[in-house]
Amino acid sequence: MGQRDLLRNLTEIEIESPVDIIIRQIRNLIVDGELKPGEKLPPERKLAEKLGIGRSYVREAIKKLEFYGILKTLPQSGTIVSGIGITALEGLISDVLKLHEDDFSSLVETRYILEIQSARNAALRRTEEDLVMLEEAYKAYEKEVMLGKQAIDQDLMFHLKIAEASKNQVLKSLMMLITPDILRNYISKNVCGDGKFYKALQEHRQILEAIKEQNPDKAEAGMAEHLSDILNSNNPKNTFNE
Repeated sequence: MGQRDLLRNLTEIEIESPVDIIIRQIRNLIVDGELKPGEKLPPERKLAEKLGIGRSYVREAIKKLEFYGILKTLPQSGTIVSGIGITALEGLISDVLKLHEDDFSSLVETRYILEIQSARNAALRRTEEDLVMLEEAYKAYEKEVMLGKQAIDQDLMFHLKIAEASKNQVLKSLMMLITPDILRNYISKNVCGDGKFYKALQEHRQILEAIKEQNPDKAEAGMAEHLSDILNSNNPKNTFNE
C-alpha cells in the first residue's frame, strides 16, 4: 500500500472537549435517575472544582443545556433539571453534542444568517448606550490589530455587541451558543491569518457607521461583505450572494 492510500484510510482523531464531557456526564446522571426533574445542580464553582476544570467550561455546558430546555436557571434558586421525558431528553442532548462536530461551513452559514439580521436590527433599534458600547468594542479590536495581532476575541466581542444592539434576545443567545465553536475553529484553521484582520478593521468601521446612521440596508450590506470571504471559502456552492 502506497503512502497516499495509507493516508486515505486514516481518519482524524476526534478529541472530546471538556464541554462535551460535562454534557455527557450530566446526561448520564439524568438518565440513570441520579439527577431527577426539579433537582438542583451544585453551584458552578463546586462543579468546576469536582471536575478539575475551569468554570468557563461548566458555564458553557450549562448555557447549551439551558438553551435546549434541558436545564433551567431560576432566580435565587440556581440551576435545576427540567421536567421533560427521558426519551426526549436523550435526543436533545445528542443534538447538543453534535454542535461540537467539526462542521465549520455550517457554523459559518449559521453565523452569516444571524449576523445579517443582527446588523439590520441594530441599525433600526440601537440606543446611544449601544453606540458607546460598540465604539468601545471597535477601539479594543483596533488596538490589537495595530499591534499586529489577529484579535479574534475582540472581533467576536464587536459582533456580540451588535447582537445586543439588535434588541433580539433570542438572536443574541444563538450567537453566544455558536461563538465558542466558531472561535475554536477560527484558531485551528487560521481563518484570520495573512493580514485579513486589517481589512476586517475597515469593514467593522463601515458597519459601525451604518448603525450610527440608522441605515439598515447599509448595515446589512456591510455585514454581508464582511462575512463573504469566509462564507465563500468554506462553502463555494452557497447561494447567499447570487
